[in-house]
Amino acid sequence: MKRVFSGIQPSGELHLGNYLGAIRNWVEMQHSADAFFCVVDLHALTIPKESGEVGAASLRLSQLLMACGLDPHVCTMFVQSHVREHTELAWLMECHVSFGELSRMTQFKDKSAQQKDFISAGLFTYPALQAADILLYDTDEVPVGADQRQHIEITRDIAERFNGRYGETFVLPEAVIPQAGARVMDLQEPTNKMSKSLESPRGTVDLLDPPEVVVKKIKSAETDSDTEVRFDFETKPGVSNLLSILAAATQRDPNEIAGDYEMYGPLKADAADAVVEMLTPIQARFTELEADPAETARLLEFGADKAQEIAAATVKRAKANLGLLAN
Repeated sequence: MKRVFSGIQPSGELHLGNYLGAIRNWVEMQHSADAFFCVVDLHALTIPKESGEVGAASLRLSQLLMACGLDPHVCTMFVQSHVREHTELAWLMECHVSFGELSRMTQFKDKSAQQKDFISAGLFTYPALQAADILLYDTDEVPVGADQRQHIEITRDIAERFNGRYGETFVLPEAVIPQAGARVMDLQEPTNKMSKSLESPRGTVDLLDPPEVVVKKIKSAETDSDTEVRFDFETKPGVSNLLSILAAATQRDPNEIAGDYEMYGPLKADAADAVVEMLTPIQARFTELEADPAETARLLEFGADKAQEIAAATVKRAKANLGLLAN
């Protein structure tokens, strides 16, 4: 059975783009692969946080992931900082990636531009920790959005360099970019990816938004000046985004759905109804989990124990191949 790994930061609320583009695919993958899903709390520290903020967000995110359908008894689900081998292997990765390679990472350029007062070194070396996250578990496939492909490529480069110098140590992972539902854009700015943004809060549907809020956001989505319903992100991004969301929510083809509509109003109404129907059981399950944080903590500890057993073996192999003095 192939091994898959993916991680998600505990920053901001999970939104519709997260769910349709990644998490729903994770839920399916846990039944067909040896799946490892990680709340990457250490990555969240690259941007300054208040004490306790990341811990609380990690618990909440874990509960929401479980509410979406991740089952800790089926997949291996854990918090990154609970497995110390992530930081230990990260240093070995930093020593095998060049300054130039890190300088070319698009995410660092984008995020550092937003942090004018303080740019942490961790933001720059972020890809080395991410490489460690993936390589620790002999990962075959990493389900990611298209914007993360560069991170998988640099992970492969680091692993190949290490293997070339010290012998076969790491499995080379492949990026897997889901087709259906992978492209969910901001409802108000449909040329931009949906994200938690203060500039456009009406453009993001959070998974815990009440039904009336979901309906209002989708019905006020930006479309076009004409009334033609056609799936074409290049010329009709707003309409195409609505078709993409409705298609993902109903598991249909967006081009096929486009033929059902002649006006935007009915399309918006149907998309809103489909999203509300999809989110209702998730919200109900989250309420149950939120009421019992001790059980969530127990499940995360169970996952961390499973993960650490594999991670420790990988670090031991890497150290041995490097020829470090054994203790």
